[in-house]
Amino acid sequence: MPLPALLIAASAMVVLLLASLHLLYTFRGTRLHPRDPAVRAAMESSHLRLTSRTTLWKAWIGFNASHSYGGMLFGILYAWLGLAQPALLLASPFLLALGAVVLAAYLHLGWRYWFRIPLGGLCVAATLYATGLALLA
Repeated sequence: MPLPALLIAASAMVVLLLASLHLLYTFRGTRLHPRDPAVRAAMESSHLRLTSRTTLWKAWIGFNASHSYGGMLFGILYAWLGLAQPALLLASPFLLALGAVVLAAYLHLGWRYWFRIPLGGLCVAATLYATGLALLA
């Protein structure tokens, strides 16, 4: 197994772990709930201007879940490519660039909007990915 592919797969597994934990926290416990119970009550009773069928709370849960699914898809796909199809991954400038762009976008979001733990995990994932790319050069 080529080392660049293993590093990219490891990067993807970090993202998969973070996204899976995020999905778990979306549906279990209160880690992603507002600290102020009045804020949740307001979100549950306030509807989006876009539609009166969805409350801000339902949108919050849906956005968090779909965000997790995106990270999980990235993690599963790039881990599979790195471990089961390394020749395909390493021979495809498109797949390599796409993975780098997705990680860069998540890093930007993490730096701008998220807290320390996901940002740190994404820094580890991006470093692994970039090291894998550098070894290809």
